Amino acid sequence: MAAASPKTLLVGQSGGPSCAINATLAGVIHAASESEKVERILGTFHGIEGVLRDNTIDLTDFTDLEKLTATPAMALGSCRFKLPADQNDPIYGKILERLQEWNVGWFLYIGGNDSMDTVSKLAAYFDEVHRQHPETEVPVVFGLPKTIDNDLPGCDHTPGYGSAARYLSITMQELIRDTAIYALPSVTIVEIMGRNAGWLTLAAGLPKFMGGCKPDIVAIPEVPFDEDEFLDRIRELQKKEHTIIVAISEGIRDKNGDYVGSSSKSGAVDVFGHAYLSGVGKYLEHLVKHKIGCKVRSIELNLMQRCSAHLASQTDLEESFSVGAYGTRQALAGVTGKMAVIRRGEQNGEYKAIYDCEEIEKCANQELLVPEKWFDLENAEVQKEICDYILPLIKGEAKRFTDPYGNHDYIDWLRYSNAEGGR
Repeated sequence: MAAASPKTLLVGQSGGPSCAINATLAGVIHAASESEKVERILGTFHGIEGVLRDNTIDLTDFTDLEKLTATPAMALGSCRFKLPADQNDPIYGKILERLQEWNVGWFLYIGGNDSMDTVSKLAAYFDEVHRQHPETEVPVVFGLPKTIDNDLPGCDHTPGYGSAARYLSITMQELIRDTAIYALPSVTIVEIMGRNAGWLTLAAGLPKFMGGCKPDIVAIPEVPFDEDEFLDRIRELQKKEHTIIVAISEGIRDKNGDYVGSSSKSGAVDVFGHAYLSGVGKYLEHLVKHKIGCKVRSIELNLMQRCSAHLASQTDLEESFSVGAYGTRQALAGVTGKMAVIRRGEQNGEYKAIYDCEEIEKCANQELLVPEKWFDLENAEVQKEICDYILPLIKGEAKRFTDPYGNHDYIDWLRYSNAEGGR
């Protein structure tokens, strides 16, 4: 749909951050800067909100891609903005008008399930505009995947997951050693991100799946959680172990589908209807304290799961950069209404990432859950399959641009995000 004359490539970020989303942005800038089709590279601050507020930054001459790749969180900021279902809403016309004003030929949006909803709706709207008015030039809209939750359909895995998985695997090993030093009976409950999908919690279980004995209990949202069975399991383990460690997803549910400890949660939801979750670890801590009475603590790893660049996976950063570059080249070739994905391939018996495209409707507002064949986490074959799946994704120690004395050398564009007309 894009005209042959040089145009602007616009890129934005949306949803939750990760250690790798800026690597994808770096890949976009790299591929766009190589193309004669691109006259200017423009970044929109805080996703689609930056388009509506005319808040952007010119990235055309930006060259420090190595540093950007290693920068955690989102250099362009984020948003959680849900476009209206009704495409007759004036907001769609405002977005198109703004993109035409900036001479945008390609709009690339980096994000997860909900961000792909924005891609899907804009692509459908632009397609309808072009169908009704063939003389009207409309931008290509293309999605680039991101989520530490690893729950985007069509992908073998998502950029950001490998780094979060590496952090969880290493952190769990360290917690196992820390809690083992006393003979005093104790239970440590580690709460891990994951509203509906247990991919991150599986990574926390790697020390056990690779041949160790801990964490003793690994609980994921896909498998109904029974509080009585949980307590009985701890009591049984305490007959032979003085230290019990539990890795548990924040989104575990009971057999009725209710979040465990839901009576203690606020009930608040975001604009996409997702519940704000946290506190299941604390809830289970009180349950164990009340029912068993031993020493117990809960640990909520919280934001560290997605921002710990000091433990980022080099494989993850390289793939994130590559998927950004691949998706950009696809968009520049005129591919619209799709999302770049990473498939799993093999070369000389070793893992190899393969880049491809998926229809955006198959990705937007959809979730990829842990397969049922992996539900039995005590099964040795299942444990091996999980290890074979995760281990290639967490390989390699990424280059750091920070030191323990507080000298941070990351890319920081957010200080410009409130300036008028960042362009």
